[in-house]
Amino acid sequence: MNEIKNGDISFWYADIGGVPGYRPPLPGDIDVDICIVGGGFTGLWTAYYLTEARPDLSIAVIEKEFAGFGASGRNGGWCTGEFAWSRQKYLSSGSREGVIDFERQLRGTVAEVKRVTEKEGIDCDFRMTDLLTYACSPAQLERLEASYAEARAWDVPTDRIELIGAAEAKARINVANAQGALVRHNVARIQPAKLVRGLAEVVERRGVKIYEQTTVTRIGKGVVTTNRGTVRAQRIVRATEGFTHGIPGNEREWIPMNSAIVVTEPVPDALWREIGWDGYELLGDASHAYCYAQRTRGNRIAMGGRGVPYRYGSKTDVRGQTQLETIEKLKEILYRMLPQTRPLRLDHAWCGVLGVPRDWCTTSGLDADSGIAWAGGYVGLGVSTSNFSGQTLADLLLDKTTERTGLPWVNRRPRKWEPEPLRWLGVHTMYWLYHLADRNERAGGGRKTSRLATLANRITGR
Repeated sequence: MNEIKNGDISFWYADIGGVPGYRPPLPGDIDVDICIVGGGFTGLWTAYYLTEARPDLSIAVIEKEFAGFGASGRNGGWCTGEFAWSRQKYLSSGSREGVIDFERQLRGTVAEVKRVTEKEGIDCDFRMTDLLTYACSPAQLERLEASYAEARAWDVPTDRIELIGAAEAKARINVANAQGALVRHNVARIQPAKLVRGLAEVVERRGVKIYEQTTVTRIGKGVVTTNRGTVRAQRIVRATEGFTHGIPGNEREWIPMNSAIVVTEPVPDALWREIGWDGYELLGDASHAYCYAQRTRGNRIAMGGRGVPYRYGSKTDVRGQTQLETIEKLKEILYRMLPQTRPLRLDHAWCGVLGVPRDWCTTSGLDADSGIAWAGGYVGLGVSTSNFSGQTLADLLLDKTTERTGLPWVNRRPRKWEPEPLRWLGVHTMYWLYHLADRNERAGGGRKTSRLATLANRITGR
């Protein structure tokens, strides 16, 4: 195997000249109106919309590493406005109309991110396109048909979603064994490191202070304690997503699920003519252990998926370095879907963590007694959902009642994850069953969805 760069945060930073230097740390004890813990998309979008509404506020963002160190600078660059897993589960905290409205507003975040990046001059390779989820067996096609029927039953408009047949699907991207594809329109491809770094620069110009190299050791009512000093604030935002387990008292709130990506060398024009992909669509499949991919601005293929899904005790990676077995699994996925790519060299591999609540549904809210707000648990759909989080948290922090603050994801409190070793066993069993279900479907000609996948969903409540 060729020498492949492993880690170094992500390829997205290599693409912009390397990992950035650090901003100065917290200089000591300070007082501000609002303190935001976490310098990723959630924290920065919140700061952005707060400054839009109240330019006079003093706001501090506290970040352990550098702004964009976590999932915000490592993800697959899908800006989709998609729902996090289950419409039905949101009915426990809202009406059908409220769930439909939530989904409608989430879809609008794609246009909102486009608007802000254009207004603020953030060059993040933003490109409007479609998301194509391919079925490569009859069982997968059956699942896509069910997803399409559910979306229509929940009033997702036809200009947003459609189902296409095998010939049209292969004409768009020449995926092996394509049986058809579910098409979601009006999504976007981005370069995530460019977006998060650009957003950080925008809020800094507006007067927001970003303190890096500063570790938060505790969050309490009106106070954030760090290794560099104490921040006192009327309102506090916990915007730590996949790293939330590291805040005392939140160890079992959301688990850090691992996801990894490999990126190829630039693809020659002749090979693109074989593959297609002329619309730079986002690409996924309907396997149980799903994948996600994009065609980058530099004409590479970035292919992502699950490797080792969860590390015991909620451990996280070291600056994006992933396991060799994960790289091999991602190569298998790339070659299975696009066998034309076998001659290509892989240039970079990395991983990161995403936050997963016990019910697999994203949430946001504000505790009125403590003044502590939160948002996250995006289950891998954070690029667009974090924008909506920022809008919603700004409303909540400023005590506004808006069409966002009454939506069913606000102030949801799913139960906590089980203690170890139960959660490690549960997550690893789930993904073992998913992989086994996919293998069984392929071995059996993919005629029926494997019951093992249903069992996997039951185990973890997905």
